[in-house]
Amino acid sequence: MILAIDCGNTRVKWGLREPHASDWRALGAAPLADITRLGADWSALPAPSQIVIANVAGEPARKALSGQLARWAVEPLWVSAQAAQCGVTNAYADPEQLGVDRWAALVGAWHLQRGACLVVNAGTATTVDLLSSQGVFRGGIIIPGVDLMKRALARHTAGLPLAQGRFAEQPRCTADAIESGCLHAQAGAIERMHAGLEAGALCLLCGGNAGRILPLLNIPVRAVDNLALEGLVRIGA
Repeated sequence: MILAIDCGNTRVKWGLREPHASDWRALGAAPLADITRLGADWSALPAPSQIVIANVAGEPARKALSGQLARWAVEPLWVSAQAAQCGVTNAYADPEQLGVDRWAALVGAWHLQRGACLVVNAGTATTVDLLSSQGVFRGGIIIPGVDLMKRALARHTAGLPLAQGRFAEQPRCTADAIESGCLHAQAGAIERMHAGLEAGALCLLCGGNAGRILPLLNIPVRAVDNLALEGLVRIGA
């Protein structure tokens, strides 16, 4: 049984699964600011044989997670991006500089799709990565996520509020104009990157903002929950 943990900038997501099973035994999440909440969630779990972690939240998160994982006599595997792993080749100039969350998602995407795809994680930041039909990560972009864009506008302009708007094709109020503009920016970046892949390539979309972006995309797209966790299970197996 593998416990996979994806520690991001906002949330810690986890899943428990047999290495070659298709269904999760258990899934959960907690705010990064309240990692101790995981203790209650994990108290009822069977002891995992492996623990595999992608952590982009730095040393404080690593220490907090280590404290919660001490209940099991299992040495965690703290994953880092590799030059090649699980069928995926990393073409980054310095492979180890690639964010481990992006690497895990690429591994997960390859094992789900086995073909050219655009791997998009729409969270605090939005990452858009190119995966070729040979399993080569060709590069990608990072842009502020939807809510980060909205907060930047509110913080650095005199007259634009941080307000809850709705998407509209022709926005007629400021809140809707901001919401629609930020969502268009996300969709536009994704579609431009998709144009650099082979014809018919699928976009795999995950992350907390996936549901807001998906209806705007005019490319083949599939929403996938827990893509990084999928990759971590493959790495652990």
